[in-house]
Amino acid sequence: MRAWRWGVRTLGELLITLGLLLLLFVSWQLWWTDVTANREQAATIQALERGFSPAGLPERGAKDPVATLTKVPFGEAFAIMRIPRFGADYARPVLQGTDQETLTKGIAHYPGTAFPGQVGNFAVAGHRTTYGKPFSNVDLLQKGDIIVVETKASYVVYAVDRHVIVTPDQVEVIAPVPQHPGVHPKQAWLTMTACHPRYSANQRYVVFARLLRSIPRSQGLPASFMAVPAGAVG
Repeated sequence: MRAWRWGVRTLGELLITLGLLLLLFVSWQLWWTDVTANREQAATIQALERGFSPAGLPERGAKDPVATLTKVPFGEAFAIMRIPRFGADYARPVLQGTDQETLTKGIAHYPGTAFPGQVGNFAVAGHRTTYGKPFSNVDLLQKGDIIVVETKASYVVYAVDRHVIVTPDQVEVIAPVPQHPGVHPKQAWLTMTACHPRYSANQRYVVFARLLRSIPRSQGLPASFMAVPAGAVG
């Protein structure tokens, strides 16, 4: 009987210890990764803003204000995404590649899809939880909401068109014409993907946005595009 009691007590202590370790892990995953990722992503944005220097700007009045990106090294940040619906201070870096490490550093660009402002589909992915959760509120975007993608050459402005929920294997959402694989693109799209529902990877929440304008940095971004809409979640 004494051995049985000792065994039960030991098992109970092990379960309590395991529970505490699990609680610490969850706290780290849900809170501390946000703290460190937000700090690192803010530093990346500052570096990008410094790199978007006047020397790299197109001449005022240039006819083609679209960024001329054709290739970006894997893992490198090349743009800043700003979404007024998520608050006046919302800004996240966009990096090349969609591996797990890149996704911890900001918004990840699907290699092989278009670059900002170009005809085709500029497709990106982002976390909804942990690591700064850049797409935490992606499901709250509304038709007509503005999304600005800032590059060294231009401000690329998109307007939200629609959203869908799909399974992970429905990769046609990032086709050059979203959801229409094999069709030749004639306009520029932005596609945002994130896991759905929160804390699960069973589905993908997808937002499609159409290009409104590409504005040379030399002209500046009109303040109206960054106006925070009523009911903003930032």
